[in-house]
Amino acid sequence: MPGRVDLTAAMSVDPPGDRLRLVRLSRGLTQEGLAERSGLSLGVVKKIERGGSARLETYHALARALNVRTSALLEASGPHRTRRGDDDNLGLMPLRQAIAPAVSLSGRLRAGGAADVEPDPDHLERTARAVAVAYHRDDYGTVAGLLPALVLSAHATVEHFDNGEERTRSLRVRSDILQMAGRYLTQVRAYDLAHTALRDAIQDAVSVDDKGLVAAAVYQQGWLLMRQGRLDEAEKVSVATAEAVEPRLSQASRKSLGAWGKLLVHGSAAAARNNRPQEAREMLRLGRAAGAALGGSSAVAESSWGRFDWRTVAYQGIENQLVADKPDRVLRLSERMAEPTSAVSMRRHLLDVAQAHAMLRQPDQALGILSLLLTETPEWLRHQRMASQTWQDAVRVGKKRRVTTRQRELAEFFDVA
Repeated sequence: MPGRVDLTAAMSVDPPGDRLRLVRLSRGLTQEGLAERSGLSLGVVKKIERGGSARLETYHALARALNVRTSALLEASGPHRTRRGDDDNLGLMPLRQAIAPAVSLSGRLRAGGAADVEPDPDHLERTARAVAVAYHRDDYGTVAGLLPALVLSAHATVEHFDNGEERTRSLRVRSDILQMAGRYLTQVRAYDLAHTALRDAIQDAVSVDDKGLVAAAVYQQGWLLMRQGRLDEAEKVSVATAEAVEPRLSQASRKSLGAWGKLLVHGSAAAARNNRPQEAREMLRLGRAAGAALGGSSAVAESSWGRFDWRTVAYQGIENQLVADKPDRVLRLSERMAEPTSAVSMRRHLLDVAQAHAMLRQPDQALGILSLLLTETPEWLRHQRMASQTWQDAVRVGKKRRVTTRQRELAEFFDVA
């Protein structure tokens, strides 16, 4: 009988399609019934159960319909199931050599041609700040060009100072630099290399007992884990670290409040995607406390978690409504937000609003937002899969409308013309 399928067996099956089928049967649902309950097409359900892939949002819709964690449907199917290329190996070679060098009996294999000069922590910090500024300006070419040498310089500086204040300072700077590397690599989806960079960044922060730095590095790791679909881990590391670094609100510095708040926001995002709405709301409640403690000001850490204030929490709450498939609430809540000085300051939120419009069959509004983002922040938009999917959704619901010149530019940009 379908209702007597053992969920434990489902959890031990590797391919997501098999997991979905067994959990569906345990609920006594046909494929048609699951499609109706989840708001997806029958074709999508059949495709996944046959071994096809889907977006994380699709798995989340299925998890909501089945009342299980999203992660219960997302076990890896093994690298042998997908043919993988080596296209990124050459382009990322300098960063690979800097972040994950070959190791021999005597330690790391040092990159050839490095100048044997006295390390200068002041110069290292100035260069790190310049790379952070370039990243926030979406100047990824500059970031990619400077990061390999910057990471190597950070390694050399740490190795030069055996102890004392300069050693501690060097470890802090290296942690910052590795966080920037991890953030850039996550953005361009070089996930395994990003994980190595962020793991080492966390170790450096722990070694100097800098809780704010640990929180910043774990925040970056949480983003990476969510990108990989590792939702349980993303939530757990965010919550555990937030508990460990929780500041006294009346005495905390802005950066301490920002790091704590950002961790809570990421934990909420992971819980929402993992079909744990109550936990997501609780973390946002704590995040609001951090935002309130800042008053009307913002906390900023350019080289790690960026900016945090009450808007950060509000935007995450709106995003969680989109994840819960409530586009009407997304638009209502968005209307309450103050108008920004530029689209860049709220670009991730604008993508949520564009997707909500597409879901509500309002293609003109969705395409208008994408057009604005293309004008103001094209390099960032290029790396957002959600933007491409929103474009396709909007075009599909508005397919009978006359295509404008700007829409053709969007089609070319997303390579779906």
